[in-house]
Amino acid sequence: MFIMEISIEQSKKAIIWLCIAHLVCDIYTGFLNPIMPFIASKLGFSMAIAAVIISISHICSSMLQPVFGFFADNILHRFFIFWGLILVSTFIPLAPIAPNIPLLIVFMILGSLGGSFFHPQGMGFVNTFSKSHCSDNMGTFISMGSVGFALGPLIAALITQVLGLSMISWTSILGLSLAGTMFLFLPRLSDIQKKPEHKEFLQSFKEILTNSQMDLLILIAMMKSLVGNSCGILLPFLWKGMEYTPFYIGSALFLFVFAGAIGSFLSPKAEKIFGSKPVIYFSMWATFPMMIGFALTYKLHPILSMIIFSIIGFTTMLAQPVTMVWAQRILPKYKSVVSGFINGFCWGLVALCMSMLGLIAQKFGIVTVVVTVSIIPAICSYFVRYLRELKN
Repeated sequence: MFIMEISIEQSKKAIIWLCIAHLVCDIYTGFLNPIMPFIASKLGFSMAIAAVIISISHICSSMLQPVFGFFADNILHRFFIFWGLILVSTFIPLAPIAPNIPLLIVFMILGSLGGSFFHPQGMGFVNTFSKSHCSDNMGTFISMGSVGFALGPLIAALITQVLGLSMISWTSILGLSLAGTMFLFLPRLSDIQKKPEHKEFLQSFKEILTNSQMDLLILIAMMKSLVGNSCGILLPFLWKGMEYTPFYIGSALFLFVFAGAIGSFLSPKAEKIFGSKPVIYFSMWATFPMMIGFALTYKLHPILSMIIFSIIGFTTMLAQPVTMVWAQRILPKYKSVVSGFINGFCWGLVALCMSMLGLIAQKFGIVTVVVTVSIIPAICSYFVRYLRELKN
């Protein structure tokens, strides 16, 4: 079979399209959290039911990513990246106008599956189309997703407040238009890559999960997810209890995620200056003293505490691209599967554990819990020493 060698210029264009798609995909995934109370009020269900629905969404959007990554690695088609964008942009905007709870759950499952489709193959594509700057491209790709996830709540809240909940459904036009445009301009894998060697499902997962280096990277990803989820889920309740406005809380979360996007973007540059291990070390242990700083300032110095909170977001995401590229280099034939583990499964697994942390926070206090949680990555940073540096 004839394999075409694409030019550097074509590779750059492919990366740009992938980054735009990641931005738009994660805008949709960020829609539902801020407007879920309005959906619950419209359909008449409690916060407890809302939590269950969101948990189902987490399972579909995150924990299934390794499975879809496996199938993405075994085909020469752009199936997952296109249908992921189509599903997330069609069904997430339909959720606010669902007439009943069962249909709401169906819309959220299908929309969340779109995100689970898109991310593993998207990150695998970044690796495939990158010529010699995989870390830089991965940093840009991840940061664009973070920007989208930060913008999603603001966009959904603004549309709901100004135009009404039902108008969110019209935002589907953006994602569907982008999916069609990408179909025309994103290079076909069959033109640039040989047909992949067939891999057995269970054997693939066994090879990944029994690799000691991958286990360390999965641990690192989980620790960063633990800090990010704790801040994003528990601290809004702290601020609500302090009678801060919804806009203040939304702005705080925006700054946290947006600062994380900047951290992801600058990650490859930090890696070149300091090395991979120091970046991961810093990302894991530095959040602990910062969280103490937040705990000491959030009552009397709210502006300073907000600055510290943003820096925590920056620090938490600083090592994400480094960790992702490292995992792909360890097992290059499973680049989409390992992307699913590092990006999705770890985040989803931690998110499902947050209900337990919420109960603990009710008893011992939110600030006590987030500070205690930040100690865990600091302790686990000791294991970074066992990672073996790989050549680019």
